[in-house]
Amino acid sequence: MDDVLPRGLLLALAVLTGAAAGPLLARTAVRLARSDAARPTAARAVASAVVLAGLLCGAVLFTGVRPATAAYAWAAGAAVVLAQVDLAVHRLPDRVTYPAAAVGAAALLADAALLATWPPLLRALLAAAVAGGIALLAALAGPSGLGLGDVKLLALLGLLLGWAGWGVLLAGVFLGLLAGAAVSLVLVASRRAGWRTPVPFGPPLLVGAVLALLVEGPLH
Repeated sequence: MDDVLPRGLLLALAVLTGAAAGPLLARTAVRLARSDAARPTAARAVASAVVLAGLLCGAVLFTGVRPATAAYAWAAGAAVVLAQVDLAVHRLPDRVTYPAAAVGAAALLADAALLATWPPLLRALLAAAVAGGIALLAALAGPSGLGLGDVKLLALLGLLLGWAGWGVLLAGVFLGLLAGAAVSLVLVASRRAGWRTPVPFGPPLLVGAVLALLVEGPLH
């Protein structure tokens, strides 16, 4: 019962934060993709607010009331920006990915220090190194596929999904690749793209990560 009230307050705060910060993140995404003077449309601002609120609520429901929640909450905001920029200009800005990784690592370290979750922290760091390393090898082997931005994103997802478990990480990557393949097939079938047209990997990978966490359900 004691945990229900703080969690309810966090969910309410998540909704309010999404409503307030969503339009700001939409503006940030548009400026990163275009110019400092660009402004998002009203529809984009509303969509960003709704998606951010949903992701923040998901972070609270997934982790509960603990320091690790901050890692997933910050990553939610980063995901909203990264997806929009990647869709617009096929780029994942370091100024968004690096802070998300730093905040995520710090929050998981604080969680380990306060709640003795050292094994999940070590697994998360190892998963980040493995995911980033494999992605880097894939990028070097086929430069026309993954970019360095995708490599850094996969390392970030390795940190967050790996903390929840190796199975969650594998499911997230698999679902992300599956979503990317589905989008490519739809674009080719609708004649909006050809087989060699570059497709942004960021949004599908982020969708796969969210789906994997949803399938995993709340941590015990």
